Amino acid sequence: MRSKRLLPLTATAGLLASATALLAPAPSALAAVPTGATTLVAQNSGKCVDAAAAATADGTVVQQYACNGTTAQQWQLQDLGNGYVRINNQNDTSKVLDVVDVSTADAAKVQLWTYGGGLNQQWQAVAEAGGAYHFVNRNSGKCLDVPSASTADAVQLQQYACNGTAAQSFTFGSTVTNPPGTPDFGPNVTVFDPSTPAATVQAKLNAVFAQQESNQFGAQRQALLFKPGSYSVDANVGFYTQVAGLGLSPDDVTINGAVHAEADWFQGNATQNFWRSAENLSVNPTGGTDRWAVSQAAPYRRMHVRGNLQLDDGGWSSGGFIADSKVDGQVRSGSQQQWLSRNAQWGSWTGSNWNMVFVGDVNAPANSFPNPPYTTVGQTPVVREKPFLYVDSAGAYKVFVPALRSGTSGTSWAGGAQQGSSLPIDQFFVVKPGATAADMNAALAQGKNLLVTPGVYHLNQPLNVNRADTVVLGLGLATLVPDNGVTAVNVADVDGVKLAGLLIDAGTVNSPVLMQVGAAGSSADHGADPTSLHDVFFRIGGAGVGKATQSLVVNSNNVIGDHMWLWRADHGSGVGWTSNTAANGLVVNGNNVTMYGLFVEHYQQTQVIWNGNNGRTYFFQNELPYDPPNQAAWMNGSTRGYPAYKVADSVTTHEAWGLGSYAYFNVNPAVVEEHSFEVPNRSTVRFHDMVTVSLGGTGTIAHVINSTGGPSNSTTNVANLVAYP
Repeated sequence: MRSKRLLPLTATAGLLASATALLAPAPSALAAVPTGATTLVAQNSGKCVDAAAAATADGTVVQQYACNGTTAQQWQLQDLGNGYVRINNQNDTSKVLDVVDVSTADAAKVQLWTYGGGLNQQWQAVAEAGGAYHFVNRNSGKCLDVPSASTADAVQLQQYACNGTAAQSFTFGSTVTNPPGTPDFGPNVTVFDPSTPAATVQAKLNAVFAQQESNQFGAQRQALLFKPGSYSVDANVGFYTQVAGLGLSPDDVTINGAVHAEADWFQGNATQNFWRSAENLSVNPTGGTDRWAVSQAAPYRRMHVRGNLQLDDGGWSSGGFIADSKVDGQVRSGSQQQWLSRNAQWGSWTGSNWNMVFVGDVNAPANSFPNPPYTTVGQTPVVREKPFLYVDSAGAYKVFVPALRSGTSGTSWAGGAQQGSSLPIDQFFVVKPGATAADMNAALAQGKNLLVTPGVYHLNQPLNVNRADTVVLGLGLATLVPDNGVTAVNVADVDGVKLAGLLIDAGTVNSPVLMQVGAAGSSADHGADPTSLHDVFFRIGGAGVGKATQSLVVNSNNVIGDHMWLWRADHGSGVGWTSNTAANGLVVNGNNVTMYGLFVEHYQQTQVIWNGNNGRTYFFQNELPYDPPNQAAWMNGSTRGYPAYKVADSVTTHEAWGLGSYAYFNVNPAVVEEHSFEVPNRSTVRFHDMVTVSLGGTGTIAHVINSTGGPSNSTTNVANLVAYP
């Protein structure tokens, strides 16, 4: 997905506006740190930076101490300009972290002192991989440090030459203390209780949003979780933020205010509003309408909006995905160019652009592609909803695993009782920042499930999921980065594995495969208990150089994909034809595989290769690579370009509904793709409701499917095809 997302009638203006946005200066590093009160947690010990004895006098020792939720451990980073902050203690915000005697020496102690503008009272917060920071003193150039990497209480902090160790690494914790009985979910999960003052909840929400609003490629991750009850707050959801209820039903948690995604940071352009989620909440929106202006990888699940829902913010938008949700009023899609709604219900729907798909929805528009471009499938043939964390009536934390359902429409929770099972939290290894691949694999080998809390986890070995019915559930866009060319996740050819809420981010050394489901040659029938992937996203480049030949290979039969974005980055860091290299997004070798909400973009060869029989795809969105330098560099044998979606010649049965493929060859607009969809000519291989688009006429797609349909080019941007064959 690009920063250049256009509407058909405003293509030229869209390109100019997007180009302007790309040339705008990047936000300062301070945009990624909290502006509200927060704890500072030492990575080597897990203990909090603390004003000794909660004192406020000049000279008070600043130490590490077991985190206890007091204001003596609450700090505010106040922007001083030029990339520096003063770090105020919340007991007395005039008192700050200060290096004694204005010293520049190693081991000089840190204390509280009244702020007077001294350079020894100013710090630079420097982001690290994994979401932590080190703090560099402006006077000395040395780092805030825990002496001798101690883990003991009451050790006074010092400054020391920066060395990259965990003793100099700190994370931002919660501005509120999690309620009694909350499991240790690490520093990046905040649990709210209805008894928490609304102002306290709002302050935390505001602090996280201030950190995450424009933090598109940062390492910070947050999960903000609400226990059952009512809250009067406004939750503005930024990057890498999950806002979710902890009830068994969405109606167990009521937000009187808003749970929304805006595009103010990008002048109303929502085409880069990625990587966030709203889940399992009911909302009484202020003014009667809530907004979820997003594009890819921003799921809206198990939500109940007691009003209307707007899906854009006045500018361009290119989403998106709603599932298992109810909107009492109207859904207004606005500028959304494509959208998938699955097992949802609303009072009415208005809006369309290129490709709007409805599967198992109540009150969905009638099938009418391409005028308007509505593709409507009455029932969802087979699906399992995403597992989720909740608190039962006795206060115990559990993970609910929804049952497999067939032939459904509407939400899974409409009737009250839900089909599925609950797993107690003690059956999970809670993965927190600092955990290694060996830690996770040891837990998996012991029969544990994984609850991966928000963070960025570098893997020096694959995670091996070998036990049937294992649940791997990520919170807050938990991110796995395979190092040294390893595969991030290997799933054995077993029944019922559930992978959910994960971002797989390619490492700098090429991985042949980022995730594999089933070993090559897998043949078992998993029809009664299939493996399912929910909100599983892949990224190659963007946050830095990344390389992977193939992102996801599915060898097992009967696998269900429930919302996936496989993205070779078109913007950000490490982006270029020879930099973030990636051949294929998805390769399906298993039979009876079903995909709902398949987004695959910018891969350098065939984006999706489907070799298994009886495959089904409900909604496909694609952008071809922007950056082929010339036609010779992008040839599939003697054929111009590579298809977005190829069904192998050996496949006898396959069916797909609602597919879109877009060209924007901004490096060389003379590049041509012969066809976006390539399939064997059989009556049992059927495609319904396809669209190809030349964005602003930049590049050509000669045909829609095989030699039929099209072109999409500078003369005819949009080409529709209702059926093939």
